[in-house]
Formats: sequence, structure tokens, C-alpha cells
Amino acid sequence: MSVNIIQVDAFTREPFGGNPAAVCVLPQAADASWMQRVAREMNLSETAFLVGRGSGEYDLRWFTPTVELDLCGHATLASAHVLWEDGHLPPAAPAVFHTRSGRLSAERRGDWIEMDFPAEPARPAPVPEGLAEALGTEPVHFGRNRFDCLVEVDSEATVRRLAPDIGALARVPVRGVIVTARGETEGFDFVSRFFAPRAGVDEDPVTGSAHCCLGPYWRRRLGRDAFTAWQASARGGMVKVAVAGDRVRLSGQAVSVLRAELLA
Repeated sequence: MSVNIIQVDAFTREPFGGNPAAVCVLPQAADASWMQRVAREMNLSETAFLVGRGSGEYDLRWFTPTVELDLCGHATLASAHVLWEDGHLPPAAPAVFHTRSGRLSAERRGDWIEMDFPAEPARPAPVPEGLAEALGTEPVHFGRNRFDCLVEVDSEATVRRLAPDIGALARVPVRGVIVTARGETEGFDFVSRFFAPRAGVDEDPVTGSAHCCLGPYWRRRLGRDAFTAWQASARGGMVKVAVAGDRVRLSGQAVSVLRAELLA
């Protein structure tokens, strides 16, 4: 099979920032083992595969180098960007995706892309043994949702300087660990980082799905519905978050940085 593959930097307007994802728009459904091998070859945190349904809607699947995911924000943002940029969808048409987490959608809002995702609130839970030692800091608050644990720490500075023991984090039985604090940098309501070694991603640069948890969390903490957030990885990226009932609207920007032909 010969298909185009596009690498997109998501949650950024500048190349080489945000979170890179590879996007393949396939002519027909492909075997999961082949998609996993492609994701391993790309060696990005996620590679997205789309198959049209013939009605302007798409089946969408996401793979890390090691596993298939149930929900991924930045590769969905990248997928919508490619559908519009390459003419698969008219500029004013919404992008509608059918995924393991149900129906997701994205719309263009000027230079931004706004996605409609399910809220994934964290509920209070005991702190897993060894987590504080793996992170190198004590949680202020702790919770879990069906994917991840969420750890609030004492300051933005603590989030930014974390150097966790990745091997120890990989022993925590969750997809990933979200670490967050209230923002101290002007313009940002909260900051975060995301570590997912069990999914083959030691640190994810900017994680849309984590903000499905962070939005409801900071809504409770700050008493507001809308936020501007910064994920403080080495690449970094901005996410606008709005919580409405059991849905979260995530907004970001995206830029294509590489186009290639996949021959195998």
C-alpha cells in the first residue's frame, strides 16, 4: 500500500513546537498490526489513521509506538488539520470522527481548531505506593479517571522542574500521570506535564486528552468554566479549555512540517 503520511505539530502555531503527530488518510481500513508497525516506525507519541465513511465522516484510530489508545487529543487536532489542508473536507465543514471514545468533532475557529471531547473527571483515590518517590515531590491533591492519575503539586515551578524516575512511573498501573499546578505565569490559569511510560511515551509534549481531566478538575478548584493552559514540556504548547457538562471543548493550533509517501 502506498499512502501519504503527514507530520503535524499540534497545539502550536510554530513549527517544531507543540506535539508532533503523524496522520495517514487511508483508502480503506488497514490491519491493526500494520498500523502498529507504522506507528513504531514513525516513533512519535501518536500516529493517527483515518478511513472515510463516504459521508464526510471518518473512522479514526490512534497508536503510540507500542499500543493503541482509546483517546488522543493532539492527533485528533492534527487529523482535522490535514483533512482541511489537503482538501478532504471543505474549509467550513466540521470534521467528524468515530473512535473508541465515541463521536468526536472539530471545527475551524479562525486560526484555531476547536474539538468537542468527553469530559474525563478524576475522582479522589489513594495515592499509589511509590508515586511520590517516582515524581520526586508530594501531591497536594490526587485523583484518578479511567485512563490516568492526576497529581496537583504545590507550584508551577515544581511542575516545570520535575525530573521523575521514568522506570518507577512505569510501574504505576495507569495509562499516564498528569502533574499540574495553578498557573503563575501571566496568561495561564494552570500548567501541567504528562508522563506515560506504560504507553511507550516517557513524556508527552502536549496532551489533549489530559485536558479532558484537567478542565473539570480546575473548574472545581477555581469555580470557572473556561481556561487557558500551558503544558510545560520541553516543546511546550497552549490549550484553551472550556467545560460544559459532560463535554470539554479543547482549542489549539496546528502546522504541517513534513510530507512523505509511505511505501510499505
